[in-house]
Amino acid sequence: MLRAADTASVLSLTRSADAPPLTTSRDPAREAARRELSKRMYHENDPGLFQRALNAFWDWVGKLFDAASSAAPGGPLGLVVVIVAVLAVLGALWWRLGTPRRQPTSAAALFDDRPRSAAEHRSAAEAHAAQGHWNQAVQERMRAIVRSLEERALLDVRPGRTADEAAVEAGRALPSRADGLRTAARDFDDVTYGGRRASEQSYHRIAELDRDLERTKPQLASSSHSAAHNARQGAAE
Repeated sequence: MLRAADTASVLSLTRSADAPPLTTSRDPAREAARRELSKRMYHENDPGLFQRALNAFWDWVGKLFDAASSAAPGGPLGLVVVIVAVLAVLGALWWRLGTPRRQPTSAAALFDDRPRSAAEHRSAAEAHAAQGHWNQAVQERMRAIVRSLEERALLDVRPGRTADEAAVEAGRALPSRADGLRTAARDFDDVTYGGRRASEQSYHRIAELDRDLERTKPQLASSSHSAAHNARQGAAE
């Protein structure tokens, strides 16, 4: 005979076996999974911020390329042909026209407020050239040229004169060096106002011009008039 206590235990076990298993509702389960997956141990090998940004960029490029490929005739191959053709045209223009040159943004004075002799400007130019500072070397050598012409009274001393103005005025007295003077003024403007970098060759070119100018005799106005008068007389005879 079963005792009452044993009977109650059997009935309790029977009810437990027949009852459905305990379950957790959806929202608490999702929250528990989120907390578990947010642990550091699950993210040790995740890509960094830069890598994620780079991946997003390449995904965008891929989508853009796919969209362009679908729009271009011939699909991806047609798009490649179009890109190559555009690059070829740009290369031909660059070869034909050269690197775009920015025009000088201003026509500032050639000299600063502190007057120096031509010899001082030449010394400064040589010091910059010895250190490979070609921009400063070109600037100082152009200043030496103009100061030397002023010291020879081939140019009047005028504050605020620009390199272009000096080249034009000096070219009248030294017509055989007019082209070289204009080139030197352009080199000065390019490195001073145009954002270009001077080269060793450009410095040696302007230094050679400086030496040539020292050996060149000016063509005076009276001499030119006399030569023109003699030429007219010879033609009349």
